[in-house]
Amino acid sequence: MKIIASNFKTNHTRKSTLQFCENLEKFIAKNQTQNQSFPHQIMIFPPQSALLENRFKSFQVGAQNAYHTKNGSYTGEIGLEQLEEFGIQTLLIGHSERREILKESQEFCAEKFRFFSQLGFRICYCIGESQEIKQQGIEAVLEFLESEFEGINLNSPDLIVAYEPIWAIGSGVSASLEEITQIHTRLKQKLGKIPLLYGGSVKPQNVREILSLNGVDGVLIGSASWEISSFCQILDNSIDLRSKE
Repeated sequence: MKIIASNFKTNHTRKSTLQFCENLEKFIAKNQTQNQSFPHQIMIFPPQSALLENRFKSFQVGAQNAYHTKNGSYTGEIGLEQLEEFGIQTLLIGHSERREILKESQEFCAEKFRFFSQLGFRICYCIGESQEIKQQGIEAVLEFLESEFEGINLNSPDLIVAYEPIWAIGSGVSASLEEITQIHTRLKQKLGKIPLLYGGSVKPQNVREILSLNGVDGVLIGSASWEISSFCQILDNSIDLRSKE
């Protein structure tokens, strides 16, 4: 069973997110039988203003970000109290856009991780290198990725790691199958049974090949998942992988 996650980023409203999720439920219902459920786990991460109650039976609704507090004086943030209202227990932490644009440090990511992992949240923890680091070679890449695990408890039972090379995010150019295999193989030596997703310009045309690679336990998708038709095509292209599970 693979994990297929959609990160809406700053896209969709509450109304369009609800429509997306309702159509997604219909698609999943059509692709499962009485004796066989949908072959993969699905997670949806809407923007904060479009969060929905985590009431859907066939997939999970998660949050793109939260502050490591129950509540308090943290303008512009949401905490545990707000997530609990929606029944949300799945969270993205460490996405490169928050690290790069919003300047979240490794220490800050680790603080959020510690807080929410101790509360039993399922955390999709993101790591990834820049083009500059990539040009220095694979050992430099692995050293950088290792630094992004500082303060992260790899024994957390509900941890998922998403490898998203920064240079591939939103560029339309995914890492090559050889590059993905090389990095995932090395990361798996460290992570063991922890699910390891790939992200970075995943789309309907390449998702089947990526999911078929050894060491790839799923995908974290950006722009190609924002339209329900495209996301359903991605799911459709992944369904025949169940025969290989």
